[in-house]
Amino acid sequence: MALMSLVTRFAPSPTGYLHLGHAYSALDGWQRARKAGGRFLLRIEDIDQTRCRPAFEAALLEDLAWLGLDWDGPVRRQSDHFDDYRTALGRLAALGVIYPCFCSRKDIAAASTAPHGPGPNDLAGPLYPGTCRSLSPDEAAARQAAGAPFALRLDVAKASALYGPLDFHDERAGRMAAQPEMLGDVVLARRETPCSYHLCVTLDDDLQGVTLVTRAEDLLAATHIQRLLQALLGLQTPDYAHHKILTDSDGTRLAKRHGATSLRDLRAAGMAPVEIHRMAGFSG
Repeated sequence: MALMSLVTRFAPSPTGYLHLGHAYSALDGWQRARKAGGRFLLRIEDIDQTRCRPAFEAALLEDLAWLGLDWDGPVRRQSDHFDDYRTALGRLAALGVIYPCFCSRKDIAAASTAPHGPGPNDLAGPLYPGTCRSLSPDEAAARQAAGAPFALRLDVAKASALYGPLDFHDERAGRMAAQPEMLGDVVLARRETPCSYHLCVTLDDDLQGVTLVTRAEDLLAATHIQRLLQALLGLQTPDYAHHKILTDSDGTRLAKRHGATSLRDLRAAGMAPVEIHRMAGFSG
């Protein structure tokens, strides 16, 4: 990879205040881009309109500036680009690799005997057992017409059969064979939201020309399904660098849902940006 071609990104969700784990991830991508003379992009992943708040977005922009981080070009907000995701869904529908699923989370938990999927948030939980995969087109259409809540899922087996073996490169793990089946038939969209994490991230990284995805190692599993989506949509495959996860003194990963101390709290306590850099493992 030519040094001038390096493009990294930081893509937080404005569902809370940034903490030290976010600082690590942002600094990792920023320093790589700046040292290589490349570009560092900022993307706001705000498709979850029930949890994302403008106040949190304003706060994270302020925190990043306070840390001394700058970014190239305009901020991309996913909520401004729903048409991009709808278009991608249409291409997948034309390939015949998505189907409507009418199961609730409770239905899936009750029906599934498979192990839980890896990773946090939408990557965790019992693997979908494929209950609606065999519904006839007429039955599925009738349920949709009746107003039944549904999600659009990727038929991983059918999609994988179109392309055969796929792989990707991770900085720490090396060349890896893609195993999208480990996450099962993931959700790509819901009736109330025309996109999901997997679809948006995959498409955005390509549209923004990202060449190196730097993110925490708990998202390595997501890369397997995203590599399949890249093949289906004819997108470029970036390199990946899944970095370590920062933990507290008890070994619990730093996360919003675990009440990790925010950067704003650390700043209010009198810490300087250089101290946050050092706490996150970066000099300067």
